[in-house]
Amino acid sequence: MRRVAVVGAGMTPFREHFALGLKDLLPMAFAECAASVDKGLAKTDLQAAWFGALGTTDGFQAGILADTLGLPDLPVTRVENSCATGNDALRNALFGVASGAFDVVLVIGADKLRETATKDMLWAWEGTARDMAWDYPLGLVAPAGFALHVRRYLHEGPATREHLAMVAVKNHRHGAHNPKARLQFEITREQALDAPTVVTPFGVYDCAPQSDGAAALLLAAEDVVDRFTDRPVWVRGVGLGLDSVMHQHKTDMTTFPATVRAARQAFAMSGLTPADIDVAEIHDYFTGVELISYEDLGFADRFEASKLLETEATSIGGAMPVNPSGGLKCKGHPPGATGVAQCVELFEQLRGAAVNQVDGARIGLAHNIGGPTAVSAVTILEGPGGDGA
Repeated sequence: MRRVAVVGAGMTPFREHFALGLKDLLPMAFAECAASVDKGLAKTDLQAAWFGALGTTDGFQAGILADTLGLPDLPVTRVENSCATGNDALRNALFGVASGAFDVVLVIGADKLRETATKDMLWAWEGTARDMAWDYPLGLVAPAGFALHVRRYLHEGPATREHLAMVAVKNHRHGAHNPKARLQFEITREQALDAPTVVTPFGVYDCAPQSDGAAALLLAAEDVVDRFTDRPVWVRGVGLGLDSVMHQHKTDMTTFPATVRAARQAFAMSGLTPADIDVAEIHDYFTGVELISYEDLGFADRFEASKLLETEATSIGGAMPVNPSGGLKCKGHPPGATGVAQCVELFEQLRGAAVNQVDGARIGLAHNIGGPTAVSAVTILEGPGGDGA
């Protein structure tokens, strides 16, 4: 397999883009991605595209992408894998380039959620398996499904709701400085704890806002990387993990096996360990998910994730900053774009150009989980100067 690098990255702000549709957002993300390519990009350089999209309703998404970019002959593959869609799109594109089938490809993710009523979106998006799994008709859509895990985690371990509030405060502090984040303001621990309850143990500030947006990455094979940049960000490892979609089949509610499996694959492929990670973008759709994921990804021992928050290890300036972009919690969460946007953030971090720059960041990790807990994707990136092996 050939080594593969990210040579360009860009995204739209994540917002309530009521005046914009997919046909507007896709070219915006692509334009910023193309502009970030150090030595320039011609549309004719593109040989294929992988498009992550979940809840979009503008019609035939693959065709829309090729059409809006002015490349109607571009082969486009649509990827849909719940909230893991963006990182899974990158994973599939990576294999296309590593195999030798293509040299230069586009990875793009986009979704429009704000025009969809919540009651309709939850059934159409999180309830796709309702014919097989009786969880969804009982109301176990994303907030309730994740809440079952987090409440059990708080019951069995030393973590408390205060630790969930600490995640919210940290990510709001980071997101307040990100011009592309939807929620650009800080909060206090008291505000997080006193906020109205969504579903126990989550309050309003424990939940990520649904948003519209798009994000794009340009991947190139090692043979042609020099045509685009002298500062490539190498894709070191990818992983995809699965678990049962039905809660009655889960024997341990204090962990997400899909994440454990995805991380194991990505670290094995990269030849790295959790101790090598300098910065991470972790799925914080709900604050408790970030907390549990510290352990599932190998950053903390069992039931010791709360110590990372208490010592501020996961804050910017700490030993291993998590979600310097503000995470889903503040940046927003258009599912098809989220994983791609995480890698846009890491691309900038590893090249020393991020808004909330982590000093000395060399290795980054991106992580998503969805379904609501049935699928996870992990991507590991290495900054310029590494060999990408």
